[in-house]
This record gives sequence, C-alpha cells and structure tokens, in this order.
Amino acid sequence: MTAERPAGKGDTDLGASSGKTVTIEQIGSPARRPKVQQQTLIGLGLNKLNRRRTLQDTPAVRGMIQKIRHLVRIVDEKA
Repeated sequence: MTAERPAGKGDTDLGASSGKTVTIEQIGSPARRPKVQQQTLIGLGLNKLNRRRTLQDTPAVRGMIQKIRHLVRIVDEKA
C-alpha cells in the first residue's frame, strides 16, 4: 500500500504543465551520428525517419530539440 503524501515546499507537478504541446518529425537518419545524438532521438521517442511525436512543450524537450535540430523539424505547436 502506498500512501499519498501531502504536497510540500518544492514539489512540482511535471505532468500537468501549461498544456502546451509540440509535434516533431524526424527528417534525418541517426546513422553515422555521435552516440549522444542517437540517444537524444530515442529520448524524444523517435528512431526511424518520418516518425512523429507530440510531446509536452517544456524547457527540457526544447533543449533536446535544439541539440538535434538538424535531424528533426517542428510540425505543429499548440497553445
């Protein structure tokens, strides 16, 4: 049994951010790329060309997209 603990100072709810999403599509192959770029694609849920993912628009996701901006493109941003 797990008990719910009361929200305390410093607790953040990462799952219910502002509700903004960003859709990205993989346009480049991870072949012959540094391992860190391959791992970033996997972290975003991409692994094959032309795959799309809709993710929460957070600073972490934006940073990952920026890191591999030559391999992905932003398809849609919803507020």
